[in-house]
Amino acid sequence: MADAFHTTRWSVVIAAGQEDSSLALETLCQTYWFPIYAYIRHRVAQEHDAQDMTQAFFEDLLSRQTLAHADPDRGRFRAYLLTACKRFLANQRDRDNAQKRGGNLKHLSLDFALADSRYSDTPQDGLTSEILFEQQWAIALIDNVLATLRQQYAERDKLPLLEELKPCLTGQSSSSYAEIARRLHMSETAIKVEAHRLKIRYRESIRSEIGHTVDSAEEVEDEIRRLFEVLSQKRQNPV
Repeated sequence: MADAFHTTRWSVVIAAGQEDSSLALETLCQTYWFPIYAYIRHRVAQEHDAQDMTQAFFEDLLSRQTLAHADPDRGRFRAYLLTACKRFLANQRDRDNAQKRGGNLKHLSLDFALADSRYSDTPQDGLTSEILFEQQWAIALIDNVLATLRQQYAERDKLPLLEELKPCLTGQSSSSYAEIARRLHMSETAIKVEAHRLKIRYRESIRSEIGHTVDSAEEVEDEIRRLFEVLSQKRQNPV
């Protein structure tokens, strides 16, 4: 199983000399930028300052060629990104320079209007910036998994089935299998089979998505435990 990690996104990024490492890093940043924005927004009073710092941080990250250097946090993209952000915010001069370099830097397309709405709707009582970051990371990961599943079911013309069964993943469904079967004009047995298959796909997709953000197969289970530990007060998702 470990061999499969040679071509996952984060392993490509930290492997020196890979031609597609820049694209792999940009893809990861585009998927997981909101947790960093939530972290910065939690620490910075002014909304626009947080937006500027977030954009500047990712511009700086995408322009540097230091990811292959020895770093105790490089095994997991989540840990690496948070550590890099902390260092970036702690260095006022570097941040100012990054903001001034302008057109030569690579920009991510970041929807701050949507991000601010999402941030405002996020419960934050008693949370540290680090825990908020980890919670939003886990949510972003799950949302990405669900988006992938939605695309797969849409390609098979089974999107209504996914929408009906999705609450079953969290144990929060208000409908019985029999009720779902009636609405979809299917047998209850068929719905149970589909629900079982969806749960398997969900677990596999979570492991696959986490696999893109760690450097070895051994880290997947630890990362799953950590992410769902910080999510335990928000959702309950079977893995």
